[in-house]
Amino acid sequence: MPQITGFEDISKEDRDRLTLTGINTENMDGRSGSFVMVNDHVLHAGSNAEGIETLMIDKALEKYDWVKDYFWKAVPQDKDQYTKYVAEHPQKGYCIIAHKGAKATFPLQSCMFLADDTIQAVHNMVIAEEGAELHLISGCASSMKTKTGAHYGVNEIYVGKNAKVTSTMIHTWGEEIEVFPRTGAVIEEGGTFLSNYVCMRPTKMVQMYPTAWLRGEHAVARFSSVIVAGTGSYVDAGSRAVLQAPNTSAELITRAITNGGTIISRGAVVAEAPRTKGHIECRGLILKDGIMHAIPEIEGHVVDVELSHEAAVGKIARDEIEYLMARGLSEEEATATIIRGFLDVKIDGLPPALQKQIDAAIDSADDNGY
Repeated sequence: MPQITGFEDISKEDRDRLTLTGINTENMDGRSGSFVMVNDHVLHAGSNAEGIETLMIDKALEKYDWVKDYFWKAVPQDKDQYTKYVAEHPQKGYCIIAHKGAKATFPLQSCMFLADDTIQAVHNMVIAEEGAELHLISGCASSMKTKTGAHYGVNEIYVGKNAKVTSTMIHTWGEEIEVFPRTGAVIEEGGTFLSNYVCMRPTKMVQMYPTAWLRGEHAVARFSSVIVAGTGSYVDAGSRAVLQAPNTSAELITRAITNGGTIISRGAVVAEAPRTKGHIECRGLILKDGIMHAIPEIEGHVVDVELSHEAAVGKIARDEIEYLMARGLSEEEATATIIRGFLDVKIDGLPPALQKQIDAAIDSADDNGY
């Protein structure tokens, strides 16, 4: 592989792919900070937001002794073969620290780019101290020339008292890439964690099951996922929330479409404390013969909890298509309109910049013939 020292060394075609993941490759307009990693090489780590640092994880461990108190705490090293692999290799990734009261005006961005047929092992950490707020767009993609490869990603997120972290992850991997993110989030008293996941492009395999631990009273977690699986894709994705303190709440929302691929949509809410609320919602469409498997789970351990779930799998109703055709749309246009509306998950309180990235990813689904 020719040496890559910046976005200018990446082909126009691949920069376009990164743009689809929400990454600004031309400048830092509308971004408070940036982290760029190609294969196992970090190209850039920095932030221009007051009170927020974007560091390489090894540098953060050297600079702040207290960072060790968070290291491998939300995700255990021995969780599975993928976390063990990451733990056994030099720690490469970012550590974003939002110090007490710091608030980013614009989102930060992280770019994980797979340029070769290799395994990319990443360990990332986000630490939002008391009262801090930050928004992170994570764009993950592989080069058009990369035929095989894998991404093993460990992500630890810590949301302090009355802090807020919004994480939007957009995947644009290749058709033969295997992806195994391992994410754990710890939310303290009054903290809010919003996790948005968008995967619209064919990928050989995605297997992920992030868990949020709501440890402080009045903590909130919301997971929103938009998934499309084409022929040959296998996506086993879900989320889990463990309500460990009174007056905590969680919502898990998924919109999924199979266009010939396999989707296993998992969701679980575990209530371990009273006066807690949790809801799971999974809606799926089968456009072409494939597999759509929804697995919602709710588990209560004490009295005074409110837990609910709903799951539905179906097809586009013919009368909806005919209704739009009667108003001048072609059958193809009517179908595309219904699909975009189905995938359009509006997220309350999401900054416009982040919603714009999700909308762009949904609109780009037309390029895949959905």
